[in-house]
Amino acid sequence: MRGHGAQDKRPHSMMRWFPRARNLFTYALFIPAVLFIAYIGPTSVRFFEGLIPMDKCPLLPGQTLQLGESMDNSLDLWSRSDVQTCTYWGAPVMWDGMFDPKVYDDMHRKKGSSVALTVFAVGRYLDAYLPEFLRSAERHFMPGLPVTYYVFTDAPERVPKVLLGQARAVEVVFVQKHRRWQDISMMRMRSIADAIDRLIRHRHQYVFCLDVDQVFTGRFGSEALGESVALLHAFFYHRPKLFYTYDSNPRSVAYMETGDFYYHAAVFGGSWQSVRNLTEGCYQGIMKDKGNQVEALWQDESHLNKYLWLHKPSKILSPEYCWARAVGYRSDIHVARLVWADKHYSMLRYPS
Repeated sequence: MRGHGAQDKRPHSMMRWFPRARNLFTYALFIPAVLFIAYIGPTSVRFFEGLIPMDKCPLLPGQTLQLGESMDNSLDLWSRSDVQTCTYWGAPVMWDGMFDPKVYDDMHRKKGSSVALTVFAVGRYLDAYLPEFLRSAERHFMPGLPVTYYVFTDAPERVPKVLLGQARAVEVVFVQKHRRWQDISMMRMRSIADAIDRLIRHRHQYVFCLDVDQVFTGRFGSEALGESVALLHAFFYHRPKLFYTYDSNPRSVAYMETGDFYYHAAVFGGSWQSVRNLTEGCYQGIMKDKGNQVEALWQDESHLNKYLWLHKPSKILSPEYCWARAVGYRSDIHVARLVWADKHYSMLRYPS
């Protein structure tokens, strides 16, 4: 009788369960669909993605960073309640309104800081992007500090002449062009490490590595300097980690199951020692993958994300420092300091 009674009740309980399961299933499909549409869809849809709140600084209200003699202790972490201003390991996330530019500029001038900026302009990218990249950098990149632009190119004779300020210089580094743009992207890690060993380490304390297809539109100053500096990707900083596009192939050195943030390889930097270690680490990972006939999902960016997961950056730049206008309006972006230039990949991604 007990078993018979249980059988009588089962169809009724299952009938009540099915609508709930169907609703949960629909909800589970809805979220990925919305985020996928936000990634490829119009800016009006991406606007709603921007309403997803970021994590918050884990410090107690009113607390400041305690980083020894670091200038970052002067940051007002609580001036921005709308964004994440520090990480659980104590790194600041730099947003407009958190810092006084004069404090950073004065201190770095007293320290005698100088900066190397590496940029690759290979094939058609040179003529399409390099002139405006250099001109805009002279207006906005590290104002008041000595800077050398190291232009890596396969066509040194085509590097444009740009009017430079005091203590600013351009130095051309010849590199071989590769058949595929993916190889150009990956092999830059080896080239940067070599340039640090041969040139940069003897001249500059800091290095920044940037993609050429960008334009400076606002101050990108000494507040961005640090031991190890990474950048939040403009398309991912409001997304749940579930939707970060880490490499998912266990055969790749870049394979990741989880991470802290999704970092953009278009901008990274730090002390020359730190950048040397990062670029060498990424290069070794790329070569191991090649030996195993594997290529990471997003080439050097996938390896960079893996490296920065294992070796936490000491400073993170907000998407202000490399903004994509295609994302559309975001209330937390008060100033775009560097923006993606118009992309013409069909014409540019194969060397001339």
